[in-house]
Amino acid sequence: MADSDDEYVAEASEKDIEIDNDDDGDDDELGTGSGAAISGPGGRAARSRDARRKKKGRGGAEWEVSRTWETLVEGADGTISATVEGLLEAGKRKRLLRDTTPLQRGIIRHLILVLDLSFAMAEKDLRPTRYLLTLRYAQEFVQEFFEQNPISQLGVLGMRDGLAVRISDMSGNPTEHILAIQALLTKDPKGLPSLQNALEMARGALFHTPTHGTREVLIIFGALLSSDPGDIHTTIQTLVSDKIRVSIIGLAAQVAICRELCAKTNAGDDSVYGVALNEQHFRELVMDATTPPVTHHTTATGSAKDNPASLLMMGFPSRTLDPFPSLCACHSTPSRGGYLCSRCGSKVCSLPASCPACGLTLILSTHLARSYHHLFPLMNWVEVSWQRAAAAKSENCFACGLAFPRVPPRAQWGDAGAGSGVTAKGISVSGRYECTVCQRHFCIDCDVFAHEVVHNCPGCQSGIVQREETTIGNGNANGNAELKGQQEQVDAMDTG
Repeated sequence: MADSDDEYVAEASEKDIEIDNDDDGDDDELGTGSGAAISGPGGRAARSRDARRKKKGRGGAEWEVSRTWETLVEGADGTISATVEGLLEAGKRKRLLRDTTPLQRGIIRHLILVLDLSFAMAEKDLRPTRYLLTLRYAQEFVQEFFEQNPISQLGVLGMRDGLAVRISDMSGNPTEHILAIQALLTKDPKGLPSLQNALEMARGALFHTPTHGTREVLIIFGALLSSDPGDIHTTIQTLVSDKIRVSIIGLAAQVAICRELCAKTNAGDDSVYGVALNEQHFRELVMDATTPPVTHHTTATGSAKDNPASLLMMGFPSRTLDPFPSLCACHSTPSRGGYLCSRCGSKVCSLPASCPACGLTLILSTHLARSYHHLFPLMNWVEVSWQRAAAAKSENCFACGLAFPRVPPRAQWGDAGAGSGVTAKGISVSGRYECTVCQRHFCIDCDVFAHEVVHNCPGCQSGIVQREETTIGNGNANGNAELKGQQEQVDAMDTG
């Protein structure tokens, strides 16, 4: 060992390790610091301990433990039911607290959903497997997508064996897409994925879509590689020139080409690329794609020339029922019921759809109304403190009539009621949530229902009716006189 510059350190025996575990404070007494030089077996054991500590400090065998059980606090009744309810309520509020700034969005969307069907989807880090969980969330996404975007179109593709396979064509019927995705349950994931082939097929499906709608591609990517036949950077430049936006949800880790793809096709915004941490986070990333994207201006000035406003002709047909079956123009299947195009009279099975004969967009008025809430979202309701609840004297939810918790004495309010009326964003200590416009109080379930389903405030809607009734009641005499005068004028015109 004369040729070695470093001093030889023997391996510590089990006896030395036991001594080290029994009393760690002896190191300071023996002077086993980094600057001390101790010879003998004790010195070798001390140096081995220092080596183990350095290895541990460099990130050896040390794991971070999440102590989730410490968040459970026992209540006054000896149970943890209150803490569990608080955690559930916090989860609901986290889903609701989002940016409600009115922005220009494309409500007529054309989206291609690309599913990874490669061997990487057989991993079981997401239960039961990545493949089965992706198919389940894809079905939920299709239902929620058409619920939030009823006048949009959707298509589904897959990546398998280095090829892109077509699962369902672009259409506005969610049943067709769900049945096509359910048919994949009998198949197993295999082969390598190909991002370039999937993007080229998606670009071909979106090439003939009208310019007044958005062109989007959502990819659920579980692998860490892509088997491409050519240069994918050329495909990215083609997507940018065709104004196609790409969003990616990763299931393994971040991939450099995926981040570059999302950034270049979304005007430098790479926030549309996310990696799922667990099953719940995966579902949140998928459901976030149901919100229409924000319309970006092509120049810094953002003038009206960049995004000119144009009128879109649509038809609003009524449902008809024929005495005898007839062929529909969309599927050529015999049926008695359907909708007749308001321009050419062709029959289609369901709405929304484009007339196969004349190309007119056919929708219902309810579809247009359901897409309107994306442009003017309902404002977030604020939390109500005990002080505000006592001042408002609210005892029941204004919407469902659920009884609120009783207001405790002032001495028990604590720091939650010492504010000006509302607490910070999060859980309401009083179980009440207030609309800042009508100042009505609601429970957490009505808060979720109003923001995710009806997209309207029950208090504001009923308040408008009450104000109208009050106005009519106060001006009853004048109103009767005006109506009487108008009726006399109508009678005079009829007789004269």
